[in-house]
Amino acid sequence: MNKNHKLSMRRQCALLTLSRSNLYYEPKGESAENLRFMEIIDKQFLETPWYGSRQMARYMKRNNHQCGRHRGHRLMHLMRLVPIYQEPNTSKKHPQHKIWPYLLRNAVIDRPNQVWCADITYIPMRRGFPYLVAIMDWYSRKVLAWRLSNSMDAECCVETLKESLAKHGTPEIFNSDQGSQFTSGAWIDVLIDAKVKISMDGKGEVPLVS
Repeated sequence: MNKNHKLSMRRQCALLTLSRSNLYYEPKGESAENLRFMEIIDKQFLETPWYGSRQMARYMKRNNHQCGRHRGHRLMHLMRLVPIYQEPNTSKKHPQHKIWPYLLRNAVIDRPNQVWCADITYIPMRRGFPYLVAIMDWYSRKVLAWRLSNSMDAECCVETLKESLAKHGTPEIFNSDQGSQFTSGAWIDVLIDAKVKISMDGKGEVPLVS
């Protein structure tokens, strides 16, 4: 075969099943308006890195920028901007942790220290979500101890539980959801050592408070 032989451009396109129009296509750049929006979005994203396309669209609307959600989503995708913080799931189960039975079905809560409960919530702030864990007496609704943390690890919950026991004695039953913090070995060990019955609820299970 002649080494100097070259296939024509038409023949190369045929072999590659590529149309000649696609071969010579040069992608168009973004419009000046889109480039301006991208600059605004990028600057705001540095301030609020948890903003997804919906929140960014609301921000743009508040500031009179004619950039809707779909357009903003495309531009954020183009810039590879992915929200760092999503709304957290504070009750995420651990697949290997034991789930304890619910002990309060049809129970009447009529005195302090009969049942304690725990909950974790998040507090939206400018640069993220700190988490609040609280221990409460179910009858009086009194907050027995609480802590703020920048993560949802079990240690913060365990320390809050220990503080509650040290200050307020021991409940008969401790009820929580099935979140991984409340099924962890460290949490369960504290309750077992204190001889507290462990109860974990599912959706829609609420005891009566007299």
